[in-house]
Amino acid sequence: MKKFQNKSELSLYLGTLRANGSSIGFVPTMGALHHGHLSLVNKGLSENDFVVVSVFVNPTQFDNQEDLVKYPRTLDEDIILLKTVSDHKIIVYAPTVEDIYANSVTSQSFTFDGLEYEMEGAFRDGHFDGVGTIVKRLFEIVKPDNAYFGEKDFQQLQIIRKLVELHHLPLNVVGCPIHRASDGLAMSSRNTRLTKEHREIAPFIYKTLNTAKTMFGTKSAQKVTEWVNNQFKKQLLLEVEYFIIADIKTLKPVKRKSTRKSYRAFIAVYAGDIRLIDNIALN
Repeated sequence: MKKFQNKSELSLYLGTLRANGSSIGFVPTMGALHHGHLSLVNKGLSENDFVVVSVFVNPTQFDNQEDLVKYPRTLDEDIILLKTVSDHKIIVYAPTVEDIYANSVTSQSFTFDGLEYEMEGAFRDGHFDGVGTIVKRLFEIVKPDNAYFGEKDFQQLQIIRKLVELHHLPLNVVGCPIHRASDGLAMSSRNTRLTKEHREIAPFIYKTLNTAKTMFGTKSAQKVTEWVNNQFKKQLLLEVEYFIIADIKTLKPVKRKSTRKSYRAFIAVYAGDIRLIDNIALN
């Protein structure tokens, strides 16, 4: 498996592959890989000759420095897991902070037509400037034909699509379904930090989202939201940061349902000090 830490060496190698007519897929990650990541890699391999997987814990997208410090870093294990998919079609790019940011670990400022102010943007100051900065830089380094992102971070997915549109980047962004554990919990690198008690109760999040989806067929968004918040008030091990039903295009909370629009329910929950997010399509 080819592994690079230096963007110049990676670019040179990818240039050789492209010169031979190979297509390049890209899966950007922050490491601590799990089978959700592997589902993106497999999708990429089914549509491209090679897939670059970046492994980089990006400091500029963390509003909580403690979360940055505690974020799991397991590169050796990540490579072993990737080898179970392919040993010669996957290229790992694991840069240093210096390779990405040089001497200035700061974010660019972005506007994403207001998408950045909703949900995660309202609760995580500067988060999407950090996401936009790192993803744009990685796109410029890798120059992929297709890039793959999971729908668990649906707001991030929509923002990256907007980034590509606004900056006229020559690539295709592919959204992939949420990969879940057998009990419904959305797979996340943060799940490894859950206590046994919190891990056992965490599937309650997806169970509640499924019921909310059923209710949305006959109830107003306000009624569904009230019901969800009341369910979590009874669940002392989990604390809701937000539950929002939003238009998938604007990500603005729905005030009145329309049959001409598509909606998703979005939730952020604290299990102890671990923050979990999830979402579900409603119609």
